[in-house]
Amino acid sequence: MPTDEISHVEIYTDGGCDPNPGPGGWGAVLVSGIYTKELNGAEADTTNNRMELTAAISALRMLKRACEVELYTDSQYLRRGITEWLEGWRASGWRKANGKPVENVDLWQELASEAERHQVSWHWLKGHRGHPLNERADQLASEARRRLLGGPLQAVEVEGEDADTAEAALPEVAIYARGCALGAPGPGGYAAILVGPGGQTQVISGKWPLATSNTMELWAVIAGLRALKRRSRVTAHTTSKYVFMGATRWLAAWEQHNWLTKEGEPVKNKEIWLELSYLMGDHDLTWKAISGRDREPANQQAAQLARREAENVKQGQ
Repeated sequence: MPTDEISHVEIYTDGGCDPNPGPGGWGAVLVSGIYTKELNGAEADTTNNRMELTAAISALRMLKRACEVELYTDSQYLRRGITEWLEGWRASGWRKANGKPVENVDLWQELASEAERHQVSWHWLKGHRGHPLNERADQLASEARRRLLGGPLQAVEVEGEDADTAEAALPEVAIYARGCALGAPGPGGYAAILVGPGGQTQVISGKWPLATSNTMELWAVIAGLRALKRRSRVTAHTTSKYVFMGATRWLAAWEQHNWLTKEGEPVKNKEIWLELSYLMGDHDLTWKAISGRDREPANQQAAQLARREAENVKQGQ
């Protein structure tokens, strides 16, 4: 691509691993006028998120002078990290709100450096929805990983019009999420029961020394989504109106209004909502509100586990 003629560039990036962590690949497509350039690469031991970041870094690095860039990604982690979280991380010495170090700080610093050379607008595209250049970036990432492994991939690969087939091939998982706090705030517990293909079940639970019911309900869903090792079609069952309404109605408005409610007050549990929002972007996610009295065994089991975890905190266990 003759970079001396570039003024406006569109970039489409993708990256991933199978399993995660494990061998991964990344791909990028750069378009400027009549010119198109494709890039890809792979690493033997990496993560989905590192491949997404590497794709964006590598694409921006190809631009030899300052450009107006429209960068499209299907990674919420990448888009939200660079547009919402980066400045806060920098100001806090590359630590998150909970005091823990930011993951992949080396790549975030490199991406920030590359992005500062350009005027970049960051866009999110939902993956596998048939956009030809997004699909091409995905294919490039898969090809790079195949070369690394030296053999055929087991993962489904698609282009353009085959996207619906790929989406239909996603594993279907039901998550039943429950939270409990013995006080407001008080000792807290959460649990998520994952029911996958063939009725396979995975149980996730944990406890916080001090929490509210809302935070535990939120964290139960997060814990369930974190347990998924690949993109899936997920139905998240929750008895919490706070979680259901927040995820399906309020979240988009909070993001648009700089994390303020319609009354102008700061959104409570912002950092937890950010974590949930990032994970939501990794899956084809549907929300289902259910009653706390729903007799579905997984729902009842999750409720019992969450309360048991909270009681264990109270008893000092």
